[in-house]
Parts: sequence; structure tokens; C-alpha cells
Amino acid sequence: MSRSTDPSTSTTTGPGGPPDVGTPSEARELDEELFYASLTQRNRGLIPAALQEQIRHTPLLIAGCGSIGGATVQPLGRMGYRDFVLADVGTYELNNLNRQNATVDDLGRNKAEVGADALRAINPHVRAEVVPVGITRDNVRELVRRAEVVIDGVDVTTPSGLRAKIALHQEACRQRKPLVTGWDMAGMLAAQCFDYRLVRRIFDGQLLAEDADVLSTWEVIFRIAPRSHIPGEMYRELRRGLGRPDYSVPQLTEAATQFGSLAVHMVNQLVAGADVPRTVAVDVHHIALKPGRRVVDRVARHWERARFLGHLPREQAWRGFSPAAVYRLGRRYAPAA
Repeated sequence: MSRSTDPSTSTTTGPGGPPDVGTPSEARELDEELFYASLTQRNRGLIPAALQEQIRHTPLLIAGCGSIGGATVQPLGRMGYRDFVLADVGTYELNNLNRQNATVDDLGRNKAEVGADALRAINPHVRAEVVPVGITRDNVRELVRRAEVVIDGVDVTTPSGLRAKIALHQEACRQRKPLVTGWDMAGMLAAQCFDYRLVRRIFDGQLLAEDADVLSTWEVIFRIAPRSHIPGEMYRELRRGLGRPDYSVPQLTEAATQFGSLAVHMVNQLVAGADVPRTVAVDVHHIALKPGRRVVDRVARHWERARFLGHLPREQAWRGFSPAAVYRLGRRYAPAA
């Protein structure tokens, strides 16, 4: 393929296409239009021009920028999204580095701030606002209002995080905004879409908002997590660990980082107006097994789930694992505490 070269710079231009740029200074000298055309050039043919234009003008809220939300920041920027609000109250710790997009130099820094810097390093023209207080009752309405799609990566391992997640879903439901979230458990990543333009109950009715102050943290997590996709090894680990007061759930990079690719595609589909499945689950530990071992692993998942439920107190098992319709009916007619 022939190329013309500008003698004043090493930038080359392909016939009818954006310039090829080989140095940081050349990239930063491009105006916003040329930069964007070059950044998204390799999307062409797979991302229709009309969709790329929608992507360019779609504002996103990434709530929680750690394992899950943080995995989406750079892929969304590389896809061509340019308008971000990133909200996270947390700062990086060394134990985060096994799976989150940070380095030793980021320790102690706010996670949303690190994500915004990464976006600007990819595209200097990006708009990335940082909300270092995270999602709160005071700001959730305005933050959701400004977004067309919400990415929920809010941490669920603390009561304050769970309250923030529930508030985020309540507001997305009230404003009828589509929301994408994810769960990483052992080698499994389950990406979920709650299109609140269509869905009228938060978490599809798996949890009643008023129960956040009634159920324990783990009961809430089990209600809203995609229980049918939890791997057997995760049930086994939880059975061994949940009774310890200092227990911290292990998380692996092969699960957490998958959310970036799954979420980008799901967000693109939402922006394009296409239907998106409720749950897309990929368990890399399972699919990397030989066929015979996969059969054993599927059986083991049911066995470990049964052992885990048998290990829980009966009331806790019912509150966390009963089907949504049964749960709602039982809670409606439950005697007042």
C-alpha cells in the first residue's frame, strides 16, 4: 500500500485514511478529529460508522474503579468512548495489584483518579471527571442523570459498599438507565445487564430495597449475585472461610480482567439499541479443562453448593438463596421484627 509522507514530520498518511503516528509528540499535535479517527481506525469494519459516532458521544458513569469497574476503564477508552465520570472512594493497596490495573507507584492513590489518568494517557482529548467520595445518597441522582449507561463496579464486601450499590441500582431504575455490572468468583466472571429502561425491580426483584437493613452482608450478596453460576471451588472456599471474622474473599486476575472485554461489548450493544442477555458468564477454570474433567467439575459444583447450603444456618440459607418470587412473598408476609 502506497503512503505519502510529510517531509516536516515522520507522520505518514494512508490513502483516504487518518495519519499514522509514531511518537507521543506527533499524537498530541493532532487535532481532536484526526486523533479520534486514528485511534478508532482499526475498529472499522467491525464497528459500524454510525455506532462509532454514538460511542463517541455517549457519556458513561463508572461507579467503582477497582477489580470490576477498573477492568472496564481502559477498554472503554480504547473503544472510543470519550465522556466519563469515575467514582470511587477507595485507594490502592498492595493486595489489589494481583488483579487490578495499578502499579506500585499507584499505591495510596484514589482508584478513580488513577483510572482517569489512564484514560487521558490513551486519549488526551477525553473528558474524565473524578468523584473521590464514590457513590453517595447525596450525589447518586446527579451522577446517574449525566450518564447514558452506568457501569457498576461498586465493592460489595462492606456494608457501606452494599448500600452504595443498592442506591445506584435504585437510581438507575428510577431514571430508567441501563446498567452493566459483574461478579468475579474464582475463575468465573459473570457480566450482568440490568436494562432499567425495561426492568422495573432492582436486581430483577432478587432483593427488596428495604431489606438492606434487615439482611446480613452475605445474605444480601447471595441474593444479588448470579447464584447459578458460582463455581464449586468458590462454594468450597466460602464454606471454609465465612465463619472467620477476618475472612477476605480471594479474587483472581483471570476472572476480574474478563469484565473489561465483556462489558465493552455489552455497553456497545446497549448504545446500538440491541438486546443484551441478562447474564453472560465465562469460567476460564472450567473451559480450560479437558472434556471429561468438565463433567466432573459440573457435578462438583452442585455437590459443593449443597454442602455449602447445608453448612449455613437454615434461616440464612433461605434469606440468601430462596427464589425471588418465594422470597418476595415470604418477606411481604413476614411478621414485623
